[in-house]
Parts: sequence; C-alpha cells; structure tokens
Amino acid sequence: MFTETKISFIGSGVMAESMIRGLLSQAIVTPEQIIAAGPRPERGEKLHQKHGVQVTTENQTASEEGHIVVLSVKPQVFRDIYPEIRGHLRGQDLVISILAGTPISQITDGLAHPAVVRAMPNTPAQIGQGITVWTSTPEVGDNRKKQAQMILASLGQELYVDDEDYLDMATALSGTGPAYVFLLMEAMIDAGVHMGFSRRISTQLVFQTMRGSVEYAERSGKHVAELRNQVTSPGGTTAEALYHMEKGGLRTVISRGIWAAYQRSVALGRGKRIGDVTG
Repeated sequence: MFTETKISFIGSGVMAESMIRGLLSQAIVTPEQIIAAGPRPERGEKLHQKHGVQVTTENQTASEEGHIVVLSVKPQVFRDIYPEIRGHLRGQDLVISILAGTPISQITDGLAHPAVVRAMPNTPAQIGQGITVWTSTPEVGDNRKKQAQMILASLGQELYVDDEDYLDMATALSGTGPAYVFLLMEAMIDAGVHMGFSRRISTQLVFQTMRGSVEYAERSGKHVAELRNQVTSPGGTTAEALYHMEKGGLRTVISRGIWAAYQRSVALGRGKRIGDVTG
C-alpha cells in the first residue's frame, strides 16, 4: 500500500510525532519513508535520533519529496507557510490537514491543490487511543483514501464522514472532549481531597473509576442511562449525589459548553478572529 510512498510532515510537533510513532510501530512505513519539516533544527535532530526519520527545516523540500503531505502546524501558522508549499505538489499527491478550524476550501485555495483530506484527531491520539473524524474532497482517489485511513488509524480509531460540517461538530465533541473529561476528573479529585483522602489516593481512585467505567460501558452494549440507573438505588448515596448535580444544571452546562465550542469552530472556519467570536 505504501511501497515507494514518502510521507512528509509540515510541522514536527507533538501530534506529528504521534503519527510518526504510530506509523512506525505498526510497520506501515519505514523511517526512510518519513520526512519531518520544522523550523527548529534541534527538534528535527531529536526526531531523527529517536525515530530515524529524515528531517529538514525547509517546507518546500518536504513538499517536493513527499507523496503524502501532512499539515500538522498550528492553524494560525498555515497562512505564513502555504506559499512555501504552493506549486511544489504533484497532481497525484495527497494533502492531509489536521489543522483545527481550517476548512478544506482554505487548504485547496492556499495550496492550489484539490486532493485534500481534513481530519480532526484528539489528544489521546498521542498514546494511540484517539479517535479521528475525517473527510475528503472528491479528487482523492480510492487508493489515496485507503492510505489516509491507515495513517489516521495509527492514532487510534478513525471515522469517515461525507460532510465537512461534521468536522466542526467533532471538534466540539471529541476534539475538545478530553478537556471536559479532565475537568470532571479534576473536580472529583479535589472533592476526594476535601473529604480527607490524600491527593495521591484520590487521583488513583478517580483514574481507575474513569477507566473502568468506560471499559464497562463499552463492553456492556447498554445505553449509558441504563447503566446509570443500575448503580442508583432509591434513597441511596448515588441518588443523592445525582440529585444535586442535576439541580445544579450539570447536564445543561455540559451541553451548552459543547454547543458553544461548535459555534466557535464554525466561526473560526469563516475567518473570524478569536475576539470577534461570541457565544
């Protein structure tokens, strides 16, 4: 599938390294087939020492050598680097963008290249446990689409959608989702400390409770509301806790927060600055 195919990363940060690590650990490509481009030579040297991949500080060089070019820079950096890439892609090349809030039209217009995959991974991708929602332009052929699927699967699960609008929804739900989970975990840990646990023990209890609950829910195949009811005895401690959480609007606050994240993603995709976005 990837014979004689080179993959170039424009941007050599954390997510790029996660993809590189996944590709190599699953033996999808060899280190010689990967080129990582970034502005800091010391970062490139670290990647070369650690993974054996080729490195460069020249985005143009990486674009010319790669058959698949992964855009893994900060979204605000793209406007500065796309002139270095534009005109250096072959017609059969594939561009994979993991730029948050950057619609496909900005990529295709900026690079003057129609074959683009837009993907939204999330933080757990760094340990191969992420989920990535992605879509592609009609110009991406079947072979390139299968290659994109394999590359994104190296980060964990992947889900293809046929409408780009779902990428903004995914940004709000799964892309930003780990932050919601971390906030809930933080609140639970702090509550444990408030009751009298040491922070170490409270953290251990919360981590395993989260981990076990997710695993149990996935294996059970039941609706999460049914699972919640199973552990809620009438007049018991769980019922008391849930009553106060619902009274405080926890469910509504979470829903409103996710909706606000979705609105912001849509607005940023239309080119509005952070300060111009409301909601």
